[in-house]
Amino acid sequence: MARGWESKSVATQIDMAENRSAVARAKVLSEESLDLLRKKESLLMSRTRVVRDLESAQNPRYRAVLSKALAGLDAQLSTLAPE
Repeated sequence: MARGWESKSVATQIDMAENRSAVARAKVLSEESLDLLRKKESLLMSRTRVVRDLESAQNPRYRAVLSKALAGLDAQLSTLAPE
């Protein structure tokens, strides 16, 4: 009877170890998804800066340039996969 208990315990430990390793692999992002995340964060920071500059800009030409930049950033963000 003790032997059966030990084999069940070993099987349970093996299953737990496999589950932990599967979870660890799922948490690790691939290099491609990390690059995508970094690009998206960079675009969002640039967009925030452009919006802030647009709100404080007085010159109509500069406001036009900022509006075009904002439209370009929004277009790039829309092409990225949503997360």
